[in-house]
Amino acid sequence: MKKSFKILSISLVALTLLATPFRAYGADDKKATLVAPILKMQQRKLWSDHVLWTRSLIVSDLASLEDKEAVLQRLLKNQDDIGNSIKPYYGEEAGSALSKLLREHIVIGGQVIDAAKNDKKDDLEKYNKLWRENADAIAKLLSDANPNWPNAAVKDMLYKHLQFITEQVTSRISKDWEADIAAYDKGEDHMLMFADTVSDGIIKQFPQKFK
Repeated sequence: MKKSFKILSISLVALTLLATPFRAYGADDKKATLVAPILKMQQRKLWSDHVLWTRSLIVSDLASLEDKEAVLQRLLKNQDDIGNSIKPYYGEEAGSALSKLLREHIVIGGQVIDAAKNDKKDDLEKYNKLWRENADAIAKLLSDANPNWPNAAVKDMLYKHLQFITEQVTSRISKDWEADIAAYDKGEDHMLMFADTVSDGIIKQFPQKFK
């Protein structure tokens, strides 16, 4: 009984930390040792939400569901949340720039979905090109901010993210549900790895904040 209560207490503490707005504790703060695990958990939550709500948008858009606009707005909010999460380290301008590029990523993604849905091959090619160019801009922004995020490596991870989204869209259109689910699972695992790359890069660049 005592062991179960202890486990429950630890779980409640972890949930409380996740719900607490992030602030970068200084090295002299008694809570400084909590920053690294909190950062990792929050980045994983933010980027897993990115995959989850992208998935929801794909489903709503392809099925022409009434919740499409509400889902889109929630997904766009996630891009603002991600940008806000790096502001304690890289400033207001960099965080806002990341949010802007991520919002463009979502808007172009919606155009990709619609082009595939309506079998408009020329539009699909055009928007896929814009999608990759947007990924290039995101990779440049991140790699310029942190040497632990090499441009080529970040770009490769973002391209794979686009690939997994595309696989979900094409699989759902062809009603290959197994392939659709497999693409989502791979995309989620990939994005969790990306989230850890973000966290690890910040921790390495600002070790004084994580003592």
